[in-house]
Amino acid sequence: MINKRISISVIILTIIMTFMEMTALPAALFCNIQIRDIEPIYFSLMINFVLAFALCYICKKTIIKEWNFGLRFQNIPNDLKKYGIPSLAATLIVAIAFCIGLSPFNHKPTIYRVIVEGIVYYIGVAVMEEIYLRGLLQNIIEKWFGKRNNAALFAVMISSALFGFGHIFGALGQPILTIICKAVWAAALGIYFGAVYVKTRNLWIPIILHFIVDLCGIPFCFSKSNQYPTIGLLCCLSMYLLLGLYGIYMIRKK
Repeated sequence: MINKRISISVIILTIIMTFMEMTALPAALFCNIQIRDIEPIYFSLMINFVLAFALCYICKKTIIKEWNFGLRFQNIPNDLKKYGIPSLAATLIVAIAFCIGLSPFNHKPTIYRVIVEGIVYYIGVAVMEEIYLRGLLQNIIEKWFGKRNNAALFAVMISSALFGFGHIFGALGQPILTIICKAVWAAALGIYFGAVYVKTRNLWIPIILHFIVDLCGIPFCFSKSNQYPTIGLLCCLSMYLLLGLYGIYMIRKK
């Protein structure tokens, strides 16, 4: 039976990190950095990521010393090769769909914007979300189920459903079809990342795969539109649902 103090601490830390990512608080209250054509909100969010990582580190060193996130460097290349090829293929297909749907491109960003908004920001997103969704939430749910059959599957499905639900708030202002699709494909991606974590027990693997998948958003840096083109929307939904099904297969496979 998991220690009650640790259980409560992990849930509180998960809620705090989720709130920090979704609201950009507290960094948004004091950060208004403007560099070239980079949107200031990205700097607020990235500063918040650093604050959240610091909070998580302090908690790991004090109140949840026994907690194991699974951040280890062994076998990373082998695990990526074994489980990451489908995500790489999906990313390339979705990126091509976005390029087709957004063309002709009507914006010329600076290289700084492409690097910060299209790459650096998504490194932070991948680390942040995988720490609190897989390293904390999925882990604690699986521990609650104990030695029951399919404990890992239940933990993956519940954490992924919450991941999909959380994307509804980030998509507000978009067409209703886009909101629904984002929630569904985020849940499917959560299943895939969660399954990879279950199979490897190494948090770096879903972090890297999460980052790779997010790279498909780079084409938006070259467009003034913030709306998903129809071809991109349908491609995301189909590709990520396939990854979700692959994730279920991985967990069920003995």
